Amino acid sequence: MNTQPTSNNHTTPLRHDIRVLGEMLGKVLVHQGGQELLDKVERIRKLTKDLRNTPDSSTYETLKSEITELKPPMRSQVIRAFSIYFHLVNIAEQNHRIRRRREYQLREDMSVQPFSLESAVQNLKENDYSKDVVQETLHKLSLELIITAHPTEATKRTVLEIQKRIATLLKQLDENRLTRREREGVMDSLQNEVTVLWQTEELRERKPTVMDEVRNGLYYFDHTLFDVLPDIHQELEHQLEVNYPEEEWSVPDFLHFGSWIGGDRDGNPNVTPEVTWETLHKHRNLILKKYEDSLVDLMKRFSQSLAYVQVSGELMQSIEREETWLPEDKIWKVEKEVYRRKFAVILERLRQVGQSETGYRSADEMLNDLSLIQENALRHQPESRELKSLRKLIRQVSLFGFHLATLDVRNHSGEHEIAVSELLQKVGISDDYSSLNEADKTGILEDVLKDPRPLSLLNEDYSEATRQIMNVFHMIRNAHKEFGKRSIEVYLISMTESVSDLLEVLVLAKEAGIYRLHADGSVESDLDVAPLLETVDDLVAGPDIIKTLFEMEVFSKHLEKRGNHQEIMLGYSDGSKDGGTLTANWRLYKAQVEIHEMAREYNIGLKFFHGRGGSLGRGGGPLHRSLLSQPVETLGDGVKITEQGEVLSSRYMLRDIAYRSLEQGASTLLEGAANVSKESEQGFHREDSWEEAMEEISDVSLKTYQSLVFGDKDFISYFNEATPLNELSELNIGSRPMKRKDSSKFENLRAIPWVFAWTQSRQLLPGWFAAGSGLADYRDRADGNMELLRQMYENWPFFRSTINNLQMALTKADIQTAREYKSLVKDEAVGERIFNTIVDEYERTKEVLLQITEDDELLDHQPTIQESVRLRNPYVDPMNFLQVELIKELRETENPGDELLKEVLLTISGVAAGLRNTG
Repeated sequence: MNTQPTSNNHTTPLRHDIRVLGEMLGKVLVHQGGQELLDKVERIRKLTKDLRNTPDSSTYETLKSEITELKPPMRSQVIRAFSIYFHLVNIAEQNHRIRRRREYQLREDMSVQPFSLESAVQNLKENDYSKDVVQETLHKLSLELIITAHPTEATKRTVLEIQKRIATLLKQLDENRLTRREREGVMDSLQNEVTVLWQTEELRERKPTVMDEVRNGLYYFDHTLFDVLPDIHQELEHQLEVNYPEEEWSVPDFLHFGSWIGGDRDGNPNVTPEVTWETLHKHRNLILKKYEDSLVDLMKRFSQSLAYVQVSGELMQSIEREETWLPEDKIWKVEKEVYRRKFAVILERLRQVGQSETGYRSADEMLNDLSLIQENALRHQPESRELKSLRKLIRQVSLFGFHLATLDVRNHSGEHEIAVSELLQKVGISDDYSSLNEADKTGILEDVLKDPRPLSLLNEDYSEATRQIMNVFHMIRNAHKEFGKRSIEVYLISMTESVSDLLEVLVLAKEAGIYRLHADGSVESDLDVAPLLETVDDLVAGPDIIKTLFEMEVFSKHLEKRGNHQEIMLGYSDGSKDGGTLTANWRLYKAQVEIHEMAREYNIGLKFFHGRGGSLGRGGGPLHRSLLSQPVETLGDGVKITEQGEVLSSRYMLRDIAYRSLEQGASTLLEGAANVSKESEQGFHREDSWEEAMEEISDVSLKTYQSLVFGDKDFISYFNEATPLNELSELNIGSRPMKRKDSSKFENLRAIPWVFAWTQSRQLLPGWFAAGSGLADYRDRADGNMELLRQMYENWPFFRSTINNLQMALTKADIQTAREYKSLVKDEAVGERIFNTIVDEYERTKEVLLQITEDDELLDHQPTIQESVRLRNPYVDPMNFLQVELIKELRETENPGDELLKEVLLTISGVAAGLRNTG
């Protein structure tokens, strides 16, 4: 395929990669479909590019004619050509990120890459942060990333593997020392991989099961995270030693990964207690295998003999004692190879974990053994860095334990209420608990939590729903015994609206023995209970809910046993769907500030859990920019963020990309948390006038958003018809249903398909709609308001991030292409009216954003991304045009064949690759 983008010298290697891959794809098209196929693809590409550069009715009609005249099998081949081109562009862009990082590392002028750990530590040193402040920051630094299955990566695992091989080959081409023959061999391999990519089915034939999703998530731990996480810690330690050489540094474990996959029950009936148990087994099996591989490698390296080194009596005694636990064939036979003897013991004890009494009971026992080897080996090593493989394994065991990743369990608050209501009814405490007011509910729950006696009756016949909920809590208790308490630490409550929602979970935990009240009044509690504040109303009510809990005796006792630490999850998706992106983000920001200040008064440590999606309509964006947009005072509390299924491959499939993404997040958090620790920096750089302005902007934005989404009786029909919402359910990209209930009500539609459908139609409404009305209204209220908005953009990271995300959303949206989807609406007058409302708001938003930023075009501050979007559009547009025509045909055909549906799904997959988003 012909690709001739133009840009600056910085992107020249990227453009070369894209051209090479495009030419290879062109050869495949000719080989598989003949010259006719390549010519057709090129003609459509040229027409869409001409139409974008110079809108013209004649060009438009010619393009429409080309598309409507396409028939199978060429139609699907054309769709696949554009879709696969995007996969290749995405790979090239990732390779260019790796290339840019290496360029920084190779520079002789000592320039440092922004948002690197080197940059962060240098900034602390140059700004006179003392070693005491840095030490204090390190000990409270916490970044936890939680992988989720939904929205699932639209690309199949097989295709991702091909993409990874292509990325590896592209990286090899950057090696200057390749011979001509070697370079030709790499190019041949690259052509073969592009050919295989074309010949591989990209759509899943069935929906993935939960265990399929678990395996997909574990792939990233296996291939990148197991190695990258300790490398991040080691790099931070190294930079501290370089910049603060007078101090001995030992960086605590501050960066962790957890998971929801296999534990997230909210609206997914496929996540049963049995599935969660199997998930925990797979976690443990993988991490034990990783340790085993590392130990075998270390055994080969540690060949020292007692003839040449001396070791402690403690080490010798431990070996002699523990070798008696091993079968004869597992004992290392060379008596003087003391470290190999110890490693043989460690290996066998590791292999017996969960199998026999010989196995380690905890990861701490294994850590002690490894540390004992390290202490001895350091005595006869000239440099401690020679032990980096052992040091790395020690860090890995500390980070991953025997559980690999903490699994959160999540469920809807309504499920708990149903179960508690039945438990109370069976023992005669309340005949109809669910109908009680909040005060009466909390009164009953407090009494139950103050009574050591259980509610559940041994031989009682409870409903299936109640038994299922009870089984979840019993499973958690058993998991703590089998896999350790780090295996499941948090229980999240979706749609938390009241104090009783949290107390109900404590009651259920008490029934399973996870929360234990003894006769003397003392309490044991082994599970954090975390509210999930999602809707705009919940975010407003959140601070009062948390305050009431902090003042409640039974909850205070629970918190005391949990280290006076409370986790609070903030949902970005439903709030945005409920009130629009600008209002949702402001309410989230305000809730964090209020709850943070309150927690300080009660001396409670907080961790905010940000439930961000991969797309802009669900709070998405790069990790480090997500952190920068938070209230700076909360960064010292510890941060937890979801990493959605759709971004896992783009961030964590390649080790270099994974490292860079995590380094950006860690460096941003380090500098932000250090500002909180340093007393002179605790003004938090936020003016009252800015907050007052945001309040006024948010109020207008909310009214504008809700007047369309909830106030216009035709809006839902427009949404259902003017987007591929109904077709998305056939894409087989997730185990979870699109709706929480089998209902067509708007509130039951999940935020993921809501955003995905708008993204496909290029309207991207959840990412920007109504923000312009709020900003423009505030601008027009007083002469000095525009200057204040510019000041906020310049000096307030939250506002700057908000404005930049709006720019990104408007840039990815495309009104010209979106206009095509209007033709799918059955009532033409409705389609015209609502689409015009969207267009008016788009233009209003674009105008005010450019006034605030004082730029000529959107994203002038990010020319690389601006250029990427500009270059992608001529290749996305054909898939949108084809998608509209195919959806029309699909909806109008009484019994459409499988091939027609498949073609629609191919366009959906292709547009997702082009825009790099599902939901």
